[in-house]
Amino acid sequence: MMALPSYPPELPLMLNRLSLAAVVGLAVASVALAADTPGIAVDKAAKTVTVDAKVSPRKVLDSGEIYPIEVVACWGKDKKGKKAHETIVTIDVLPSEVAKALESLGAKPGKPAVGDEAKAAGPVVNVFIQMAPADGGKKLSIDKVLVDPKTNKPMPKVKFHFTGSAPSRVPGQPDVPFGADTTGSLIMLFPVDAETVFQSAFTMKEEKYLKLDVKKDALPKEGTPVKLVLELAGK
Repeated sequence: MMALPSYPPELPLMLNRLSLAAVVGLAVASVALAADTPGIAVDKAAKTVTVDAKVSPRKVLDSGEIYPIEVVACWGKDKKGKKAHETIVTIDVLPSEVAKALESLGAKPGKPAVGDEAKAAGPVVNVFIQMAPADGGKKLSIDKVLVDPKTNKPMPKVKFHFTGSAPSRVPGQPDVPFGADTTGSLIMLFPVDAETVFQSAFTMKEEKYLKLDVKKDALPKEGTPVKLVLELAGK
C-alpha cells in the first residue's frame, strides 16, 4: 500500500489565513474600484456616495420649450441624456458606476417600477444637492429644491429607492444588461421607465398633477458645479 503523504499540522491554519486574505483582498479591491472612479466619492463611515454634478439648464430643446422636472440627475444634452430636458442636475459618470459605489456600502438594489400602479422597491436613500462653499455651502433635500410654479408650494417629501436598472432592449440591437447606461438616467421622480438607478416612491398617479420646477434662487446659476449626495437611510 502506498504511504500517504504527510503534511505539517499547521497547514489547515495556513490555508484558512490564505483564504481569508484572498476574500479581504477581493472586498478591498471592489471598494477601491468604486472609490477611485473619477467623479464619485465613497464615504464608508458616513454611508454616502457623492457624485460630481452641474446645475442643468432648463431650456435644452431646440424648440425652447420647458418641460416639468421629472428627473433629479441624468446625463446632459452633450452626452445625449434621454431626460436632459427634465432634470435638476447633470452628471458625466456611468449610472452603473454609481450603483457599484452604493453596493460597496452593502446596499442591494431592489426593483424599478414602470406603469400606473407600479411602485419602486429597494433600500431607501436620502438624496441631497450640496453647493460649494463659494455658493453658500447649502445642502438641500429635493423637496427644498422643487416647487409647483403655479402655486409655489414645495414638492411633497418623498422617499427614494435604490432600485437598480432594468436591461435595455431595442429590437435589432444587442441587449444592454444595465439599461441606465444607455439612457444616462440616474434618479427619476416618476416611473416612466425602468432604465435608471433610483426612483422615488411617487407613482404615475402623482405624475399627472405634480408639475414641478426648480425653486427660484434655490440653486446657483446653470452650469455651476455641485455635489449630488446619496446617503443610505438608517445608517
